[in-house]
Amino acid sequence: MREKIEILYEDEDIIVVYKPAKIATQTGKIGEKDVESFLKNHIYKQRKVRQAPYLAVIHRLDQPVEGVLVFAKNKSAAKELNRQLQTKGFGKEYKAVVCGELPKEKGRLRDYIVKDPQANRAFICEKNRDKAKEAVLYYDLLEKRKDGTNLVHICLETGRFHQIRIQMANIGCPLLGDAKYNPMTESSGRWEQIALCAYKLKFEHPGTGKWMEFEIRPRGEGFKVLESRLDKESKIP
Repeated sequence: MREKIEILYEDEDIIVVYKPAKIATQTGKIGEKDVESFLKNHIYKQRKVRQAPYLAVIHRLDQPVEGVLVFAKNKSAAKELNRQLQTKGFGKEYKAVVCGELPKEKGRLRDYIVKDPQANRAFICEKNRDKAKEAVLYYDLLEKRKDGTNLVHICLETGRFHQIRIQMANIGCPLLGDAKYNPMTESSGRWEQIALCAYKLKFEHPGTGKWMEFEIRPRGEGFKVLESRLDKESKIP
């Protein structure tokens, strides 16, 4: 059964939600469900005065990726959250199941990435290539699995298009279920949910300045055999 969008926290400035895989953060396609439209409808129903609500998309998750997102309910909150996002004030942490042997248990990956809008994918490239952007992430191994996959923890220093997916694939460890960057998934001829979850989000509340932290347990199929380990790590039952 398809997971539902869940509101984890809401006040007059922000809404924090759980986005399931297979649902877009934002879309222009008529009739396709997305988180932005869901939240605008939610705010509209709450108000006594029937007018189009303000809602700012601060950051996004790829459609096949699950995790925590924060949205701003007014321009002041949007400005402050965007400032934090641009100045590395945001803390975004991920868990992923990758295929293949990691070069080492902990590492820092620094690459240059270029986006190909027509193909809707990213490529590792030379630093001096036109429109190339630096991409940096840190990973560490959490658990080795008997099936040859590994559970890893990932922190982003930069937020680039398909960054985790392309950088992990570039070291020979593509994400489980990734139809774009995992050759095994591509050859299977079927689309699967990617075993990637933005499980933790930290930031300062744009109104009060209070430190906010949200954490969830990954729910995707790729994480199922790891539930006992995830139960011990997660703060949320």
